[in-house]
Amino acid sequence: MLKWFNVGKLVNTHGIKGEVRIVSRTDFPEERYKKGNRLYLFLPDQETPVEVVVETRRVHKSFDLVTFEGYHNVNEVDKFKGAIVKVPEDQLGELEEGEYYFHEIIGCKVLLQENMEELGTVKEVLTPGANDVWVVQVKKGKDILIPYIDSVVKKVDIKDKTIIIEPLEGLF
Repeated sequence: MLKWFNVGKLVNTHGIKGEVRIVSRTDFPEERYKKGNRLYLFLPDQETPVEVVVETRRVHKSFDLVTFEGYHNVNEVDKFKGAIVKVPEDQLGELEEGEYYFHEIIGCKVLLQENMEELGTVKEVLTPGANDVWVVQVKKGKDILIPYIDSVVKKVDIKDKTIIIEPLEGLF
C-alpha cells in the first residue's frame, strides 16, 4: 500500500492567475515545490487525490506561493482550498546523516543519558528557526521542548524509536 507524507496545506488562493498559498510542513520546500514536481492534493470531501504538477514557486511572507500546470485562473484553483498537500513515499529523498523526517522522530521515546530514565514521547516537531524543536509529552506535567542540537541530543535510534538526551541546565 502506498504511504503518503504531508508536505503542506493549501490554505488559500493568491491573486487571480491561479496561484495558491501553501503553509509548508516540510524542511525541503525548494525541493518539494520545484518546477515539474508532482504533488497530490487531498481534499476533505474526495477519496482520490488530485495530481498536480508544479509550474512556479515563490516565497511570500511565511507562505509558499505555487502555480500548477494547466491551472491559470483563480476560479480553477478555488476548489483546492483546504487541501492537504502530500507526496508518496517514493518521492522522499535520501537524507544526510543526522537528518530525519518528522514521521521518524514523532513517536520516539526520549531517555535521559545519565540514568536512561524515560522522559516521555515526541509528539510534534516545531521548526521555529535555526534548529528544530521536539515537543515531548511527559506522563505528568507540561510538555518539554527539546532543541535538536548536538549538545542536547546525544543519540537517535530510528529502528528502536529511542532518543537519548543530555538536557541543558534549566531545560525542565
